[in-house]
Amino acid sequence: MHSVAHCATLTNMRTTLNISMPPSLKEKVNNLIKNNDYASVSELFRDAIRALEDQKLVEDIIESERDFTIGRFKRLRSLKDLM
Repeated sequence: MHSVAHCATLTNMRTTLNISMPPSLKEKVNNLIKNNDYASVSELFRDAIRALEDQKLVEDIIESERDFTIGRFKRLRSLKDLM
């Protein structure tokens, strides 16, 4: 059995990612950090990735609603219909 401290360490493990960008983009990153109260570049990029994932989810929902509106859907009668 793992101790609470050990489990916390496992869930908080991070991987480092190095990226390159032109100076003009780095300046934009610095401005975003300063103007939006991010604690670090890492925090900014984590937030940006989450925002992109959220945006993709919203786009998928909108597309599904459009499909449903025009009758492009499958009526599910049981969980087996999902497979």
